[in-house]
Amino acid sequence: MNRVFGRKKAPGPPAPSLGEASSGVGNQMESMDAKIAQLDKELKVYRDKLKTTKNAGAKKNLQKRAMEVLKRKRMYETQRDQLAGQQFNIDQAAFGIESAKASVSTVAAMKAANTELKATIKNDLKIDDVDELADDMAELMDEFQEINEALAQNFATPDDINEADLEAELDMLEDEFEDELGETEAVPSYLQETSAMPPTPTGVPGEKIPVAAGSGGGGGEQKVDEYGLPV
Repeated sequence: MNRVFGRKKAPGPPAPSLGEASSGVGNQMESMDAKIAQLDKELKVYRDKLKTTKNAGAKKNLQKRAMEVLKRKRMYETQRDQLAGQQFNIDQAAFGIESAKASVSTVAAMKAANTELKATIKNDLKIDDVDELADDMAELMDEFQEINEALAQNFATPDDINEADLEAELDMLEDEFEDELGETEAVPSYLQETSAMPPTPTGVPGEKIPVAAGSGGGGGEQKVDEYGLPV
């Protein structure tokens, strides 16, 4: 039977993870870098020898050896570049897997939140209750506004004042203002000019002045003081 149908192949080893593959490629790149660095040292040695060698045959032999070293360096550099490309692809695949897992977790969380939100709205938050609450709040605010307006009323203010009363009051205030302004602009009595001033004395102090007729004096002359005033 085994000859006809063959045997079932035994399962092979599990495939390495992206982390293991990335680590292996990284080790190979480090090995290539070390080989390239060693070849650079050998090329420097050949360069120094070529500068000091005068013999044409020896110089040609050194150039041949340096050419072989340079070929190996170019080969290792090509392999290193290929490994770097593989490393980049592995990193891109790992990043894609991580992004996909994060997206799956996000979608699962959103589904759970959606289910919970629906249950909350259905059981604990009904639209009719919200509308009723909003109406109650509006009524309460209207009542509160009426209470404030009632408390703000001024009961001592008369309501029977019309435009005629206002004009009369303004005219009276204007008359009072003009009267006060006239009193303010009036000249004080001590600054007003008098209509008649006493005559300037002209007599010599101590000189006798004639007495007007009809006065009660006994003589015809009257003595005056130093300011010309009767004594």
